[in-house]
Amino acid sequence: MNIASAKIVMPAEDIDEITRNIRLILESGRLILGPYTEAFEQALSSMHGGAHAIAVSNGTGALEIVLRALDVQGRQVVVPANTFFATAAAALHAGASLRFADVGAQTMMLTLASVERAVTTDTAAVVMVHIGGAISPELGAIKAFCEARSIHLVEDAAHALGSTYQGRAAGTLGAAGSFSFYPTKIVTCCEGGAIVTRDAAIAREAVILRDQGKQAFAENCHIRLGYNWRLSEMHAAVGLVQLRRLQQFIAAKRAVAARYDQRIAVLDGVTPVLEAASVRSNYHKYVVLLDAGCDRTMLRSMMQETAGIQLGTGVYDVPLHLQPVFSGMDNTSLQVAEDVCARHVCLPIHSDMTLADADCVITALAACLARLRKTAAPFVREGELQ
Repeated sequence: MNIASAKIVMPAEDIDEITRNIRLILESGRLILGPYTEAFEQALSSMHGGAHAIAVSNGTGALEIVLRALDVQGRQVVVPANTFFATAAAALHAGASLRFADVGAQTMMLTLASVERAVTTDTAAVVMVHIGGAISPELGAIKAFCEARSIHLVEDAAHALGSTYQGRAAGTLGAAGSFSFYPTKIVTCCEGGAIVTRDAAIAREAVILRDQGKQAFAENCHIRLGYNWRLSEMHAAVGLVQLRRLQQFIAAKRAVAARYDQRIAVLDGVTPVLEAASVRSNYHKYVVLLDAGCDRTMLRSMMQETAGIQLGTGVYDVPLHLQPVFSGMDNTSLQVAEDVCARHVCLPIHSDMTLADADCVITALAACLARLRKTAAPFVREGELQ
């Protein structure tokens, strides 16, 4: 048996179509910001109810562009301690200072209470990160809190293409959303990103900033200090074909997730991070929390060695405030983030997994947890600690 934690799924017929399109692109001589990029943006716009969609070179750049368009320079941006480096880096590159906020023990995402503790009179924006494709059930309350204080709510939706909250698509829930099409994402361009927004002013600014701050693509008149965030036509051609598979990929992953939910409900030693009733996740990741005292490193090694199953720690094993690059920044009251980062693993989930594969994962997980229990002190669930 060999079940990877994640997998790029690209059917042979899609590879053939992409190959044909790349040949046409090369023959045309139009390699950037051409018809494939426009078609990719139109497809993203249609998926998000007609919102503006701007394709860029990567998800990090997408978030930085949003924050620049919102003019956060010289002010503060709140980000969760439990997120990828790029979320914080984008804010710093946009000229803001960082404020880390704690997360919820059941969601691993920002809570209203943690946002209330983190914001100051200098806060320009709060970045909601949709962990593993899920969306915080507290998003509505956080959005209302931010709006009452004229604070921008920005979505880092790198994990959440196709996910919804109360029927609304991720990326359309705040001032703007940023997406990533990195190879590990549910849809890939190989490398790429996008901004989605209903705000025409943000969209206009994004188009200018992604192309070296030029007033127009064909002109040599620079009106902003932009950067090269252009997406190539070849990358857009890959993404355009992949986008057509999105709902198929989500349906397959949700079926695996449902099987995991069913089997884990009676399994000792782990607690799944469940989807809220108001949320429909794309299940970019399936996250479980290990009981306190379980040796995560040993568990991952045992699963690989005994069953050929990879467990990921991708959301994220080290919180931002403990990363050396951010040393010295305020890291008070971030105990929940430290706990969930240390105790979670991600079960394998990708769009060509079968239910039989999911059963193999749970069977192996149960056996490995049982073995670990015999060689260690009893596991303790969070909340039982004294």
